[in-house]
Amino acid sequence: MTDRTETASEIKADLETITSLAKRRGFVFPSAEIYGGFEATYDYGPLGVELRRNIRDLWWRSMVHQRQDVVGIEAAIVTNPRVWEASGHVEVFHDPMVDCLKCQARLRADHIEDNTCPNCGTVGQFTEPRNFNMMLRTNIGPVESSESAAYLRPETAQGMFVNFENVQQTTRRRLPFGIAQIGKSFRNEITVKQFIFRTREFEQMEMEYFCHPDESLDWHAYWKKERLRFHYSLGIRPQHLRLRDHTPEELSHYSKATADIEVHYPWGWGELEGIAHRGDFDLTQHSKFSGKTLTYFDPETNEHVVPHVVEPALGLDRTMLTLMMDAYDEETLEGGETRTVLRFAPHVAPVAVAILPLSRNEKLVPTARQVWEQLGPHFRTQYDDAQSIGRRYRRQDEIGTPLCVTVDFDTLDDQAVTIRDRDTMQQERVPLTGLVTALTTRLEALRPAVPSHDEIAV
Repeated sequence: MTDRTETASEIKADLETITSLAKRRGFVFPSAEIYGGFEATYDYGPLGVELRRNIRDLWWRSMVHQRQDVVGIEAAIVTNPRVWEASGHVEVFHDPMVDCLKCQARLRADHIEDNTCPNCGTVGQFTEPRNFNMMLRTNIGPVESSESAAYLRPETAQGMFVNFENVQQTTRRRLPFGIAQIGKSFRNEITVKQFIFRTREFEQMEMEYFCHPDESLDWHAYWKKERLRFHYSLGIRPQHLRLRDHTPEELSHYSKATADIEVHYPWGWGELEGIAHRGDFDLTQHSKFSGKTLTYFDPETNEHVVPHVVEPALGLDRTMLTLMMDAYDEETLEGGETRTVLRFAPHVAPVAVAILPLSRNEKLVPTARQVWEQLGPHFRTQYDDAQSIGRRYRRQDEIGTPLCVTVDFDTLDDQAVTIRDRDTMQQERVPLTGLVTALTTRLEALRPAVPSHDEIAV
């Protein structure tokens, strides 16, 4: 990959603008808002769930369905606490926590810049750092005790490690192969910020790629390229992304190499996805703690090996926020009107095609409904007949709908409708008989171009 540090451009949409749009248009709501909300907890509205489903489906298709070497599982959220002892989470999954002596704000020590409290501005007035375990505890059974303690999983990865042998044997996979999973994780963060960028409940899309130790560094380089290609395929502008390798001081205790795909947000560079070389740490630890040998028998060399693992780990919530911020645009039209547009790629957009009758006139409605029923099996659609046609165009622009189909009184005579393009605002008359084909062609033309694997240098 070319060096993007000097040419990178910052996302222009500020967090307040995106947060307001997300609520106003039904992407994200504060959780339990009628009760005053609940810190860093959000509910996803009608458009939000469609956007999230599209991201999930695209990730799963690219990671599992379009590959011969990756399969999927769904592991339990609450599992045997020994899993977290073996993984090191019970012992080392801590953040350094301090309290501001002036305002009593509780903060992560490693997030404080220039020794200044971000809450009240006081300089150098903090308690001594102390460790804070980020796992959320719960109890299993009718009686709360140390014996009944369990944890909400802080990552989905361990479910794939403890199922390594089950998957390998039932699928008869040979190295290299991967296990993928999408699911909820929970971390009791000390500080939460930037809307859905960092929350205590979040959804992860992770894959553990098991490979021979001698090939692991090559596979790490391979997955760095592949993961960049995926983000380009979502339509994220390349100038907003960079790949950054961790320094030796940054590496996790288990990692032999890690790279982050970062986004240039308005508050600075932030991690979107991590690609970690986890070595044989996890399988070795679970073998040690469980007493079960977790190795792979290589029939070609007649040897047992402990595979090394490369882990691409992506947050769904963070991806959704990135897509909204990257797609946000404002432009001034003739006459001075400002148009807000979410320029989603068509396969990402919550609504691909909107059907808009010119009015609610009783002569138009039956035909408009027929068009909606015709398009429903082929596209993610929305039927919208409230307010003037101009207001409805602006509303569809703001939620990122690539194409609108307008049914007017001429449709009753010529059996044709008007297709209106979100980005250019150009309109074209198309016969109803060829409408599905015309829309499909236009949506395909709007998909972003993605470089091949070999065209990306890391």
